Amino acid sequence: MAGRYPAPPGHTRPGATVADMIDAGHAGPDARLAVIGGGKIGEALLAGLVRQAGDGEGFLVVERSPERAAELTDRYGVGTTDLAGAAARARVLLLAVKPQDIDALLAALGPHVTPDHLVVSVAAGVPTSRVEAALPAGTPVVRVMPNTPALVDAGMSVLSAGAHATEAHLDEAEALLLPVGQVRRVPEGQQDAVTALSGSGPAYFFFLVEAMIDAGILLGLPRSLAADLIVQTAYGAAVMLRDSGEHPVQLREAVTSPGGTTIAAIRELERHGVRAALIAAIEAAHQRSVELGRPS
Repeated sequence: MAGRYPAPPGHTRPGATVADMIDAGHAGPDARLAVIGGGKIGEALLAGLVRQAGDGEGFLVVERSPERAAELTDRYGVGTTDLAGAAARARVLLLAVKPQDIDALLAALGPHVTPDHLVVSVAAGVPTSRVEAALPAGTPVVRVMPNTPALVDAGMSVLSAGAHATEAHLDEAEALLLPVGQVRRVPEGQQDAVTALSGSGPAYFFFLVEAMIDAGILLGLPRSLAADLIVQTAYGAAVMLRDSGEHPVQLREAVTSPGGTTIAAIRELERHGVRAALIAAIEAAHQRSVELGRPS
C-alpha cells in the first residue's frame, strides 16, 4: 500500500505507517511531530507528512512569524505552538532552522526537552555533538541533510546518528523523510561532503540550466521555448542517469558523435575549465559546511 514502510522486528509492526513508527511505544504526547522552523525545508517535510497522513491532525509548527504560522495552518491544517508547547505535546522535534540560529534555538528549547524525545536536526553543517551539548544528557539526536526537491517529493535526504540515537531512532527519522524522496544513511563524518553535493546540489543544476536558457535566447529562441527545451532535456537526462545503470561517461559518449556538434561543445566546456570549476565549487561548499558547524 502506498505510504507504508516496513519496520525492523521489535520496533513496530510490519507495514506500519509513518505515524505508527513515530508513535510506537510512546504514550502521552498528542502530536506525532513538531516542526520547529517554517521555512522551505520545514514546510517541504511537513507537506510530505501531511499528504501521507491525509490531514494535518497531530502535527505542530513553531514559527516566529505569526503571519507565516497562520499561512502554514491554513495550507496544511496543522496546529501552531511555542517551544514549550511543542516539547510538551510532541515526542519528535524536527529542528528546521538556519545554522546561524541553532544555538539560540537550543538554548531556548533545551529546558523543555527530555531524553524521551527524539530530536531531528536539518541545520546544515551543525554536528550532533553541538546539539546534544545543549540538551539533557542522553537525548537522542539525528542529523539530516535534505534538499529543496523535497518540495516536489523528489528530495535526497541523508541522515546520521548522534551518540545516543539507536537504529530505531534512525528508522523513525527515515520514516519522516521517505514521503518526500529518497533516504540514505552515512557516518556523520561524511555529512559535510553530503551537504556540498546533494544539499547544495540543486543550485548547481539551476545555475547550469539558467546559463543554457540564456544561450538559447542568444541563439534566437524565445525564452519560454528555450526553458521548455532545457527543462525537459534535464529531466530526461536525470531519468536516464537513474534508470539506465550506465556510467555518466557512457551516456555522454552515446550523444557525442565524431566531428559532431556535441564534441565541439564539450571541447569548449573543457577549454573554459567547467569541470575544474565545479569541483572547486563543491570543495568550497564543503569548507563552508565545516565552518558553519563550529560554534560562533
